[in-house]
Amino acid sequence: MKLTYYLTLCLAFFTLLGFSQNMQEGFTYLETGKYEAAESFFKTVLEDHPNNKTARLCYGRAIGLHNNPEQAETLFENLLNDFPNDFEVKLNYGESLLWNSKFEEAKSYFKTLIIEDPKSFPALLSYANTLSNLKLYEDALTYVNKALAVSPGNPNALTSKKYIYLGYAYQQQQAQNYDKAEHLLLENLTLFKEDADTQINLANLYLIANRLEDATAVYQTLEAKPQYNITGLNGLALVAHLNEKDAEALEFSKQAFSKLNSDSDVKIKQATTERYIQALIWNRKYTEADTNISSLIETHPNENWVLALRATLNIYKSDFKKSVTDYNRILVNDSTSFDGNLGKANALKALGYYDDAYISAENTLSFYKNQKDASQFIKTLNTTFTPSWETKSYYSFDNGDNKAYAIQTGLEIPTSTKLKWLATYGFRSTSNKVTDNEAQSNNFALGLSYQILPNITFKGLGGITDAKASTNDYTHFVTDVSLNIKPYKLQVLDLGYKREIQNFNAELLDREIVMNHAYANYNLSTNFKLGWFTQYFYTWQSDENTRNLLFTSLYYNLFNKPALKVGLNYQYITFKNQVPDIYFSPESFNAFEIFANVIKNEETTKPKSWFYELTAATGLQYIEDDSSQITYRIQGKLGYKFTDRALINLYGTQSNIASATAAGFNYTEIGLRFKWYLFDKPLFRK
Repeated sequence: MKLTYYLTLCLAFFTLLGFSQNMQEGFTYLETGKYEAAESFFKTVLEDHPNNKTARLCYGRAIGLHNNPEQAETLFENLLNDFPNDFEVKLNYGESLLWNSKFEEAKSYFKTLIIEDPKSFPALLSYANTLSNLKLYEDALTYVNKALAVSPGNPNALTSKKYIYLGYAYQQQQAQNYDKAEHLLLENLTLFKEDADTQINLANLYLIANRLEDATAVYQTLEAKPQYNITGLNGLALVAHLNEKDAEALEFSKQAFSKLNSDSDVKIKQATTERYIQALIWNRKYTEADTNISSLIETHPNENWVLALRATLNIYKSDFKKSVTDYNRILVNDSTSFDGNLGKANALKALGYYDDAYISAENTLSFYKNQKDASQFIKTLNTTFTPSWETKSYYSFDNGDNKAYAIQTGLEIPTSTKLKWLATYGFRSTSNKVTDNEAQSNNFALGLSYQILPNITFKGLGGITDAKASTNDYTHFVTDVSLNIKPYKLQVLDLGYKREIQNFNAELLDREIVMNHAYANYNLSTNFKLGWFTQYFYTWQSDENTRNLLFTSLYYNLFNKPALKVGLNYQYITFKNQVPDIYFSPESFNAFEIFANVIKNEETTKPKSWFYELTAATGLQYIEDDSSQITYRIQGKLGYKFTDRALINLYGTQSNIASATAAGFNYTEIGLRFKWYLFDKPLFRK
């Protein structure tokens, strides 16, 4: 912190000199911050009066405050050798230590000056500012108060006190001691009524602490001040975005952006332009955002804030490689950039470069200790690779008098960001009171998931099914192997093979029908809210029958939070052989439906909060040459997230679509699911 009160020190000397009036011009340069002119002026004076103490002091201050603090320190050392007992010279030497960021040395030095003169206002204030630079804020407050006791109401001391409070509050905020930080900022406001700097810091604290209503109130106060109206609007836009009201955020940003003019402060122009383009991106107005960014690139080439906007736009458009390129350019310009380091971490994670994503996030924390977003990023990434156990039990029944109870449990143990070990167990008991059939099956499998390339992951499970039915007991090998591929941005392709036993009801389990599936899933997303999912199964069975199944869905995302989509589904099934007395196997089956789906995702749900999903669909189905039949399908889930490591949910489904069961229409299932992360972080991370 530069200490402007030292500008008066030179004046104490010129009154003792006969040519003092001739140096008034130089003093004025120092007082008004024209350090280069002051440097030139006093250099000329020293050519004629090389031993003049005042001129030497003022020249040292001029070059130190201009651009050469190292030389200034040397000059003051020389002065100190010439005038070892001069307290004013000692004070200037002490300040030169601050200019050169030698805070520990300055701390010791100013402490000796305070011992020499306990009532020296400059020494007390310099010591307070030194302690503040060392982030020893409690002690800094003690000494700034001592300085104010010597010089009540001194504006320089009051300014220092204000910034000591702000630094202290920020320190507590970084340590996530939000209540303490709030107390300090509110205390600052009692000392400096309606101070805008303090209000801006308070609003930022409320944002970080997720106290959005309190942040809104502070920004509204700022908005009401003509000088800070744009700052308030920018803040209100951000709060609206965090409240998931992006349309409202854009309105606030438009208001702020429209108020910019040629006289607007450069920093305000940049902040407002940033917020406006961010609001366009939040509202998926990508073309308009891209036009604005392209214009900025022309006028501000290679400036980090513009590169960060383009990188953000590409993140939203899933052009993650382009984002990484821009974030790398930002880091070349400034290796400590928060946007560069954490933005790159997010882009690398999306591309599947998890180890590199960890490195970028940890780099962020090395420059911004305990920063909340970076810490949360690592915590979320850790969850992806933390061992977990999941179990589900359910009860189902249909209008063919089939009833079933089942339990399924699975264990995932990642041992690196690429390799994950898998184990699953399932038990199913099914019965039919009409046919008096009962059967049970136990399934056990082991496997692994391995990331071959950042965009290709292999998953394989192999095990056995042990079945006990009315007239038949047997054991069969079962497996499920697949490749998850992300060929291009916004596209996902799954290719796989699965071998299983038909176990829908007791009679089918008794018949020992082995099903082999070759399958493919393909999902295409777009940047204009439209999506398309297609699934194809080709099945050949041990009873010599084959099946083709095609399902395709065209959907539109109406909202993001909570996610709401609507769409059209089509399903086609054909069997080579028709065996209706054994299982549903039409020569042709067609189903059309419209659906709506709303979901609050469990992954993004915060602890001690509810999550949910509801799907409703209706349509028509055509079974061979029969008349059309009206169908419906309802699926729901309601869950609660206890902590970051544990959640539970109840789910249910009911459908009268013929393909849903082997027995016909009206199938109902009710279940309970529990998931628990066994540790608080991955096994392979210390």
